[in-house]
Amino acid sequence: MDKILVLDKLAKEGVKVLEKDFAVDYVEKISPEELKKTINNYAAVIVRSQTQLSKDIIEQAAKVRVMGRAGVGVDNIDVEAATKKGIIVMNAPGGNTISTCEHAFAMMMSLSRNIPQAHITMKEGVWEKSKFKGVELHSKRLGIIGLGRIGSEFAKRALSFSMKVFAYDPYISEEKAKSLGVSKVPLEEIFKNSDYITIHLPLTEETKDLVSEKELAMMKPNCFLINCARGGIVNEKALYSALKEKRIKGAAFDVFSKEPPEKDNPLLKLDNIVLTPHLGASTDEAQISVAIEMAECVRDVLKGKGIRNVVNFSSLEPEIYAKFAPYSNLCETMGHFMSQIIAGGVKKVSIVYAGELFNTKTELLTASLLKGLLHIALGGEVNFINAYSYARERGIEVEEIKVMQVKEYVNAIEVRVQTDQETRVIEGTLFGNKEMRLVRIDESYIEVIPSTYMLVASNKDTPGVIGMLGTILGNSNVNIANMSVGRTTKGATALTIINVDSKPSEELIKKIMTDKRMIFAKPVHLPNI
Repeated sequence: MDKILVLDKLAKEGVKVLEKDFAVDYVEKISPEELKKTINNYAAVIVRSQTQLSKDIIEQAAKVRVMGRAGVGVDNIDVEAATKKGIIVMNAPGGNTISTCEHAFAMMMSLSRNIPQAHITMKEGVWEKSKFKGVELHSKRLGIIGLGRIGSEFAKRALSFSMKVFAYDPYISEEKAKSLGVSKVPLEEIFKNSDYITIHLPLTEETKDLVSEKELAMMKPNCFLINCARGGIVNEKALYSALKEKRIKGAAFDVFSKEPPEKDNPLLKLDNIVLTPHLGASTDEAQISVAIEMAECVRDVLKGKGIRNVVNFSSLEPEIYAKFAPYSNLCETMGHFMSQIIAGGVKKVSIVYAGELFNTKTELLTASLLKGLLHIALGGEVNFINAYSYARERGIEVEEIKVMQVKEYVNAIEVRVQTDQETRVIEGTLFGNKEMRLVRIDESYIEVIPSTYMLVASNKDTPGVIGMLGTILGNSNVNIANMSVGRTTKGATALTIINVDSKPSEELIKKIMTDKRMIFAKPVHLPNI
């Protein structure tokens, strides 16, 4: 009988699910040294947020096949080390949706009616009715940043309070937003016109400091800001200044860039902010839900009954992985690339598999592409198992087409993404079934070796543009590793893709776009390269 180690305070309902089929050791607290000594006795390990499954611990886990985090984030599991070790890493992203949504809504109501502040004075025996006059939610403009599971639930509750709900989410179609009764708007409009702003995004490279000095300066003086998503999305130093100077009316935070925050964190000294110690998922129901979800996921993997909520690729059988991994990496890369050059909310994704891929089962490849396409919106939450459901949740139509005829390449994958603003195409292939190449962007045929950082630029086909790009990059101390150029017809438009050693900054892009010959210039970051 397989043994399972359950660490931290997992709800007993989850433990009972496991005890029906496995020997379970339940340890609420264990030292890293002790865990290193004992971890190799188990087929699976489940943790909450306290225990750190670090690289040095994972290296001792020769028999472990599954590691599970009973919650959304897997920050306390070294996923890269686990993947190299061949360990499946799983999470339980759905169990705390309602709990987190309700907590964020409670924070908004507390802000509106000064409930925490009034409570403190009442406990001190002081009656200050006039001091704590509040505002109604009725008819106020609510801006939701991130309209996924939690954001959608928040919208439903806000609409029941007769709020006017607007949302920003580049991966939600207009039709999906309308079905929720929400108006989809640009991010800048959220900042400029909202009475309340609530954040429901993962913390990624793209969302770090998403709300900083510039964005806070856009907000109305009566605006309230709520963050029960992830610390680091809002720059705390900029937030402190805005609250201290009364440039926004108030804020409510359940998450912080460092948890617990330092005792001298200036936010703790302000009267116009409501703070809680990361309580979003801290309800009896949520703890039970994530425990059961995680236990059932681990049980099913160990008993060979299916795989759900995987956050890495090691759930594939070795022989299948060896065959599909290069194509899977190509598809994910194309998805990452496309997500950073398109504009608007995605409505439809069409993938054409040609040549040798005609007789291949392509569901995994499509899922890998969707994983890359949705990565900026969802971060570590999206994986090749749940990518389809996330796409459906966002109202994205997914179409697969297989053709036998071979054009320029023995195998080729063409991706066509339709948004509410434009349609763009990217085509990729493998050289020697191993080396990735991007061979077409829209109507421009081009041969590009993907790299971690790239600059994609479209311009009028006139002399001097390449020199201008090289000069600006050089003056900005950005080193060029490679350059590929393609065009439609002579004198029309040209496409330039430059492989660089570091990420082009916003300032650099602005300098490029001051040239009247430029159509667009965008930085691309491919994290899986």
